[in-house]
Amino acid sequence: MDVALLLCGLAVGVLVCTEVARRIDVPAPFLLIAVGVAASYIPQVPQVYLDHDVVLLGLLPPLLYAAAQQTSLVDFNANRRPILALSVGLVIFTAAGVAVVVHLLLPGISWAVAFAIGAVVAPPDAVAATAIARRIGLPRRIVTILEGESLVNDATALVGLRTALAVAAGTGLDAWEVSLDFVRAAGGGVLVGIVFFVVVAKVRRWIADPVTDSAISLVVPFAAYVLAEELHASGVLAVVIAGLLLGHKAPVLQSAQSRIAERLNWRTIAFVLENTVFLLIGLQAWWIIEGAVDSDLGLGRIVAVCAAVLGAVIVLRLVWVFPSRYLFRRPTVDPDTGETPPWTYTFLLGWAGMRGVVTLAAAFVIPEGTEDREVLVLIALTVVGGTLFLQGMTLPWVARALKVPSPDPVEDALARATLLQQASKSALQRLDELEYDDRHGIVELIRQRLDQRNFAAWERLATVEDQEAPSELYSRVRLELLQAERHRVLEIRSAGTVPAEVVADVLAMLDVEESMLDVAAEERQQIRISASGRRTGETCADLDARPAIQTVEDPACQRCLEEGLHWVALRQCLTCGNIGCCDSSTGQHATAHFHDTTHPVMQSAEPGEDWRWCYVHHLTA
Repeated sequence: MDVALLLCGLAVGVLVCTEVARRIDVPAPFLLIAVGVAASYIPQVPQVYLDHDVVLLGLLPPLLYAAAQQTSLVDFNANRRPILALSVGLVIFTAAGVAVVVHLLLPGISWAVAFAIGAVVAPPDAVAATAIARRIGLPRRIVTILEGESLVNDATALVGLRTALAVAAGTGLDAWEVSLDFVRAAGGGVLVGIVFFVVVAKVRRWIADPVTDSAISLVVPFAAYVLAEELHASGVLAVVIAGLLLGHKAPVLQSAQSRIAERLNWRTIAFVLENTVFLLIGLQAWWIIEGAVDSDLGLGRIVAVCAAVLGAVIVLRLVWVFPSRYLFRRPTVDPDTGETPPWTYTFLLGWAGMRGVVTLAAAFVIPEGTEDREVLVLIALTVVGGTLFLQGMTLPWVARALKVPSPDPVEDALARATLLQQASKSALQRLDELEYDDRHGIVELIRQRLDQRNFAAWERLATVEDQEAPSELYSRVRLELLQAERHRVLEIRSAGTVPAEVVADVLAMLDVEESMLDVAAEERQQIRISASGRRTGETCADLDARPAIQTVEDPACQRCLEEGLHWVALRQCLTCGNIGCCDSSTGQHATAHFHDTTHPVMQSAEPGEDWRWCYVHHLTA
């Protein structure tokens, strides 16, 4: 019963703190850790002793798997060199540097144990990096590198920790054995992850039930981790590889229902576990601090070594990232911006080195009886709390001071509309290839629905000021109608005249339709106040030959005026300067102008926009 009450208390605490953090606009991890530290000093709150097996077997696999599934394998591969430089090279560099600092300040600590605590504090945390970086809106390339680093670096750190502890125990490992152990752990973990991917992929081809499919995904991270560890391979790499590959292949292997169910399940699991982790970190504060104070070392030396290690992990990361930017691979052009990332990106990458629960759990792996073990655990707690608060809280300020841009909503909306347009083009080509007897006008209905979906995407970019877009009007009216429909269905349910299963099916249909409506009013407002001059994806000869221009002031669609029509947004032809209304408008005069003249490129004539569209190749710039 005590355990059940503790778990319920943790869950309620997490939910309350995350909601309060959202309302006061502070990152939830900071509030959760602060609340955990305060609660650890309240006598009525039971002491929580975080066991390393609970973290490494219970929390780490699902957290890594959830993060790996959301990570783009394409982006991971494109940034593999900086990811490997950080997740392998930097971990070893940091572990060695911290070992020197600890050994100098605590001469009674052996070199092996000093390297062990270095390996403990070396890897930044996947949860911390993702939770903070995404919230403050760092550039996607930085987020990808941070995510990739934090997915892989735990494997390097845990192998280094295991090796250091083996040396400390007197097993007499030499450099060759250490290298072989690392290769075996890394290679074995990758192999186990690939095997799980192949097996699960084959099983999923035979499963149509979303519930069964989701249940399989819940088993995969734990099974992959345990099997890899039993084979003395890296369980971390096994989970990460399986998650990356299964996430990448999900559109091919799973049904739409299974993908939606799995995505929602893992978002919920990640939310609960990520925030629980930060609360648990704070709850360790009292007993770790009390244990360190009771050691034979003086308070001054304890504070000095904790501060020195915290400073070392911050400085060593910055020292590493700048030389590695040029030694391993010179910065290449970012496909999202068309420019080489500046040095400010590198500094931000170096500053975003927040540690998390893996560091704290790994410290507990250090055996009882090790010289000054309590102080070593306190060092780990200091590094976790210090990096989260010092670096995590200042990261938004640093990003603003360095003028590092966030992902642009205009660029995202433009890329989304372009991608949907290209998908629709492929669908229509396939529609023309099919053989069918259409006596009910179904083909025309399909074309209309594709057009309406594309129009809604383009309308997110811009419409006439203070004018409601057709997709917005549709969403507003349809939501009111859905409420009326749901109210009537609930009345019928209360009367008991229709079977409960039928009522549930109808309510589910209404829920699905409501969830698909475009209700992104806040997003549209962000887009309207943003401007973008960056590249979006591919280009073509027509776009290259017709750069953006300063469009005419007070544009108007002359044909709409002549025909008495209202336009939604305006476009300007870059060949002759003609102004026409967009495809969401009734007249669709910009497209009609292209068909009449074959002038290939038009530009948005809306204020603050300079994106262009090629009618021939269906590309934007």
